[in-house]
Amino acid sequence: MAYTAGKKALGICDRCGFTYKLNELRYETENKVRNGLRVCYDCYDPDHPQLDVNSMSTIDPQSLYDARVDTGEADSRELFGFDPVTGTGLIMRGTIGKVTITTG
Repeated sequence: MAYTAGKKALGICDRCGFTYKLNELRYETENKVRNGLRVCYDCYDPDHPQLDVNSMSTIDPQSLYDARVDTGEADSRELFGFDPVTGTGLIMRGTIGKVTITTG
């Protein structure tokens, strides 16, 4: 099917209602899909890149591939820091023992 060129055809902007040449009106898109509106240059709103989540990968992997057993589990559970209960100083647990620093 062949259409005419429409050089002198007029169209109405679906947003502002002003009359423009039909070939000056643009199709408005939402998420890269036409929504059926023909709008003028001033009323045209391009898609914002932040709303286009379909083109970005949202995969958030939680596990490791081919993970190994933690052999240093006892060492990783040792604490070193301020004792908030007694407030007397630093506590270090491990092979050294308990170290407490008091103020005189």
